[in-house]
Amino acid sequence: MKILLIEDSQQIAEVIFDYFEAKGVVLDYAANGKHGLQLAQTEKFDCIILDLMLPSIDGISVCKALRADGDNTPIVMLTARDTHSDELLGFDVGADDYIVKPFDLALLEARINSLVRRHCGNGFNNEINQSGIRLDLKTYQVWRDNTEIKLNPSCFKILKLLLERAPNLVSRSEIEQMLWPEEPPEQDVLRKHIHQLRVKIDKPFAVDVIKTIPKLGYQISGET
Repeated sequence: MKILLIEDSQQIAEVIFDYFEAKGVVLDYAANGKHGLQLAQTEKFDCIILDLMLPSIDGISVCKALRADGDNTPIVMLTARDTHSDELLGFDVGADDYIVKPFDLALLEARINSLVRRHCGNGFNNEINQSGIRLDLKTYQVWRDNTEIKLNPSCFKILKLLLERAPNLVSRSEIEQMLWPEEPPEQDVLRKHIHQLRVKIDKPFAVDVIKTIPKLGYQISGET
């Protein structure tokens, strides 16, 4: 994942960089609105973290300009303001989410992941290519090394989540919450789904890409 951070506070920027870089996220940075708008207009990002109060061009104007250009990149606005009028203004010009400072980094991460997943699912980015595996999010087709693989819906969802987070680990509880948001089954059904996925994705090939991290969860290896 590649994120553009537009934030004039060096301290906040450093905290965000430290958190997301540790998770394998690639970040680019602008300390003012003018530079941030230039980066957003010339490069491709999965998400933009945009401060509301910025030098040269404020965050509202940056967001408005990007949407006027037809740029649908998910935008999360950060601000010290917590009034409803500011929040509504952000949404009105095209922001996708709004977080008030000070904020929890894990919450920011969760909001970004949710936006990026929805963005992909809505057709702005219809494919995922990672570790020799390609998913078509419109047709639900899967290929590994140009070999098409048929997956049931549950296995497709698991693989999609693992690829979106690769090479980071995805916990068992997060996968279960995705598959069964209301109430996880009492039996360890997830283990069966993972086994089915491995039979399709790993067994026919020389190198396994689905790794188990004991007691924690699963991840897609960067090696193919």
